[in-house]
Amino acid sequence: MAKLEIHQFPTRGDNYGVLIHDPVTEATASIDAPDADEVLAALHEKGWVLTHILVTHHHSDHTAGNKALKHKTGCTIIGPALEARSIPGIDVKVAEGDTVDIGETRATVIETPGHTKGHVSYYFPKDGIVFVGDTLFSVGCGKLLEGDAPTMWSSLEKLMILPRDTQVYCGHEYTNANCRFALTIEPENDALQARAAEVAKLAERGAPSLPSTIGQELDTNPFLRPASPDIRTRLDMEGSAPAEVFAEIRRRKDRF
Repeated sequence: MAKLEIHQFPTRGDNYGVLIHDPVTEATASIDAPDADEVLAALHEKGWVLTHILVTHHHSDHTAGNKALKHKTGCTIIGPALEARSIPGIDVKVAEGDTVDIGETRATVIETPGHTKGHVSYYFPKDGIVFVGDTLFSVGCGKLLEGDAPTMWSSLEKLMILPRDTQVYCGHEYTNANCRFALTIEPENDALQARAAEVAKLAERGAPSLPSTIGQELDTNPFLRPASPDIRTRLDMEGSAPAEVFAEIRRRKDRF
């Protein structure tokens, strides 16, 4: 089986669009559809024809292009069953453990609520890639807009157990700001210091900080590190459950 080809491009200011392409069958999926014109331009640049849209959640900055792209290409729109009523043009509803075939490659659906009630992530195990929408950001995580801290922590735990070398594609470029906050939570973390310096240089050039990897996030992302003794000491939460430490970090980020 040939490896997926991936094309990531900025859109709508701080969003990312991502196209994935199976070179054997020519099947091509857009991960979310932030802007129809920009997705079409990316397709034209690559010479690919859209066959699917994989929707992570219902927010308009991830679904605004759905109907126009479906009208132009006849693509199949796949998205979370729990948010189907809010996803324009949805054809196929998916939930935890379902699989999605894009040509000869297959994704497993992981329900990752917290940012929204029905948010899903798409994990391609043979390609070592996960598309996490707005659940996990590099050195950050999504705001709890429709869920609570225990729900989001449970979702993040599902992603944390993926292989360390799994590439992580997120919905937004927030890493530079996330690093500045993370250094207030765990300033003694050498891996985080190195990541922050790297990302600052990338930001100066307007270069993307994504994809990252699960391993990199486990080493640098405070939202995945509530077991860190340094974090627990700094927050005065040595005896607290991981979900409680996570909740306090999220509260501090909301006020940062």
